[in-house]
Amino acid sequence: MIDSVAGERSVLVRACAKVGVPSTGATLLSFGENAVFALPGPGLVVRVARGAHMADRARRELAVACWLAEQDFPSVRPADRVDPQPVLIDGRPVTFWQLLPPAERAPDIVDLARLLKKLHALPAPPFALPAREPLALVATWLDSADAAVGLEDRRYLLARRDALEAAYRELTPVLPKGLIHGDALLRNVGVHGGRALLLDWETVAHDLREIDLVLTPMAAARYGLPSGAEKRFTKKYGFDVTEWSGYEVLRDTRELAATAWVAQHVPGNPAAEEEFHHRVQTLRTNDRTAPWHAF
Repeated sequence: MIDSVAGERSVLVRACAKVGVPSTGATLLSFGENAVFALPGPGLVVRVARGAHMADRARRELAVACWLAEQDFPSVRPADRVDPQPVLIDGRPVTFWQLLPPAERAPDIVDLARLLKKLHALPAPPFALPAREPLALVATWLDSADAAVGLEDRRYLLARRDALEAAYRELTPVLPKGLIHGDALLRNVGVHGGRALLLDWETVAHDLREIDLVLTPMAAARYGLPSGAEKRFTKKYGFDVTEWSGYEVLRDTRELAATAWVAQHVPGNPAAEEEFHHRVQTLRTNDRTAPWHAF
């Protein structure tokens, strides 16, 4: 069987050698914007970014994680034994994190709402954060799929991106702008060591708080959540983003990003290609309830 992350494993080995950490026994946990590996021996998680364009994100992610640790915010922590700066291998940033103990239970939507409410109540960190720019990588993701994305679909998605970027700039938020997670899906919550933790800070930003809230109703429609989950989320957080005038624009923005994001998985992956074309079709037909398969 071909190792779909052989290149990332090679980068992992070189990064570990650079910081003096053994890389034997590395196990792939996930592969999205980063290939995420567990190293049970030294008790670390290593995130290998797909490309050099992720370097600024990696530096920001570590800086925010260190600051959140100072605030005692329930989150994943950078590795103690490695300098909290990305290791660059051929320009690709590699970051090292503490390996969490096994999950105690599946996260609940109320865990996510509680964590976001706590996050949004924090003061601003002592360094600047960028705006979220959720559509900034659409062209990059489409390019990574090579010929698997047809010219018509590419033109359609880029035109939709341009229209949504214009509409996004005109949004008037109800909540005050501030620190946001940027990808606040339930999959980015883990329950470890007796408490729920917010994970994966690569999209942390200073922007509309509504960005963190729109993903729950989107997930309820596209990925499926337990009955009543959306209402429990809204009740715990204290704000119903679906009643906001900018909700549809923001949801359409995130759905376009989620569609283009799948494109990078398409080469050599028939399931990803099928899912990508399914999502494009739902956007073209304005089908807002068709289920999507998570990647």
